[in-house]
Amino acid sequence: MGMSIKGGGGGSGRRRRGRRSAPMSEINVTPFVDVMLVLLIIFMVAAPLLQVGVPIELPQAKGKQLEQPKQEPLAISVRANGDVYVGETAVKLDELAAKLKSIAQNRKGDDEPIYVRGDKGTSYGVVMKVMGRISAGGFKKVSLVTEVEDGG
Repeated sequence: MGMSIKGGGGGSGRRRRGRRSAPMSEINVTPFVDVMLVLLIIFMVAAPLLQVGVPIELPQAKGKQLEQPKQEPLAISVRANGDVYVGETAVKLDELAAKLKSIAQNRKGDDEPIYVRGDKGTSYGVVMKVMGRISAGGFKKVSLVTEVEDGG
């Protein structure tokens, strides 16, 4: 007694009406593309909001842009009324050097650049006092941040 097994609809020879299709071996990328486009829009909207520091009106100047460091740079902001901020934290001018010394101990110190963002209405004397405190705080590389000059 031998038995044979046929592939398909069984041994009777009749066909099934609702035949199942074979599984697809292709990946449907449409949902993936939709998610990527939504993430792209979210990052495009959020990127301008990631600026460091206190909102101030920077002066304009010509010059090439500095390379971005690997670590987020330390930014000192000076408002037009003379208020000084380390990042987004308000600091009195007399306490700035001590605060920077403690920050320099936690970071690299001498090799790390520090950015000074001075409002265009700030007096030159206040910015120079801040730069003197930065030097006393242990930072040697100081960069002044400006906007790119319009025209010309």
